[in-house]
Amino acid sequence: MGINVGDKFPEGVKFEWAPIEGPDATVISMPQEYDADKEWKGKKVVLVSVPGAFTPGCQARHLPPYIGNLDKILQKGVDLVVVIASNDGWVMSAWGKVNGVSNSENILFLSDTKTQLAKQIGWMAGMGDRNGRWAMIIEKDGTISYAEQEKDPRQVTVSGADAILAKL
Repeated sequence: MGINVGDKFPEGVKFEWAPIEGPDATVISMPQEYDADKEWKGKKVVLVSVPGAFTPGCQARHLPPYIGNLDKILQKGVDLVVVIASNDGWVMSAWGKVNGVSNSENILFLSDTKTQLAKQIGWMAGMGDRNGRWAMIIEKDGTISYAEQEKDPRQVTVSGADAILAKL
């Protein structure tokens, strides 16, 4: 299993999504299905997987650099940054909000509970059913141009914002 540079992003991938609408973490939309095939067609996407929203490594070291460098990432031709975890859509939306994301325009927080992409490609964290810590760049034609998984899910190196910026 796994996914490699040069592969096409798998077809039929669906996530759960509760759109972020405003900064109040107590006001969250109803989760809905998010069809990656439809929504990412013709877009360059940075897909980041974390073991869990609000967990120490994800909250302190993985997510903040993506939010802090979002403009730099977008300036390099990326249309969308997507953060996934095995948490449900409400938790992912709240996680975005408490980290200062007030809309779902250029960065999305999606739940990997529909097609379980991380499990499908074999990139789990080794901590039960949690997603692994990894990142990939998906080109506009669906080709993977970067795909790296952390050897130790407690580390943020090859899946971090700096690694992605260096590959864009």
